[in-house]
Amino acid sequence: MDKITKHEPDPLSFLKEFTPARIAIGSTGSSIPTKQSLEFKLAHAHARDAVYSAMNSEELAEILSQFNLPVLQLHSRAEGRAQYLQRPDLGRLPDEYSINRLTDQITGDDVVIIMADGLSARAIHENVLALLQFLIPKLSAAKLKVGPLCLVQQGRVAIGDPIADALKAKLSLMLIGERPGLSAADSMGAYLTYNPKPGLKDNSRNCISNIRPGGLNYAAAADKIFYLVQEAFKRKLSGVELKDNEGLLGE
Repeated sequence: MDKITKHEPDPLSFLKEFTPARIAIGSTGSSIPTKQSLEFKLAHAHARDAVYSAMNSEELAEILSQFNLPVLQLHSRAEGRAQYLQRPDLGRLPDEYSINRLTDQITGDDVVIIMADGLSARAIHENVLALLQFLIPKLSAAKLKVGPLCLVQQGRVAIGDPIADALKAKLSLMLIGERPGLSAADSMGAYLTYNPKPGLKDNSRNCISNIRPGGLNYAAAADKIFYLVQEAFKRKLSGVELKDNEGLLGE
């Protein structure tokens, strides 16, 4: 009978206290242990489910009604999930129905908040309300007029530009489900653009990533977004030229 080998603890195991990343998973011969292998497959399944999850705009509209702001239910030019994944360009533009809805809502607000499913509708359902409960009161207290809350199905980050431009808003804030990883399928990102208009590139936006209970918490994310919004209005710009200097000496 083969002698059972006693495995020594991995010297990197202590790092698990600081991150959910897959480190120090051990080995069994030339393979990883069965438990860790099954955990990997489960995480991969959660990530796939997040990518194909659907945003329930009706449910979200009901939840967001507590802010006493108009809620617009919009859609990109991608007709369904398969087309959305295969044609990123269609996810960056609103469809004709949405353009007509926006034309009827022009108010020239300071900030318009757009929420899109992106690559994880789950992230929006689980995180957006808690974040806005911190953020919208800050914007209102700063005398910034918040426009309609826009819910976009099959939307990508850049769709925020034509939507905000159609509403004549000075700044757009896109909240979107981020690409799920194997340790987080519920991560939400925030993209801020001053003077939004169609055709802008990614360097025109500021990004705050990994907003979720296991990442950047809602209060901290709201503080960070609000700081960047204030700086954007003060400096009249966003993107690579707008630096996050919050908390630095001399600021």
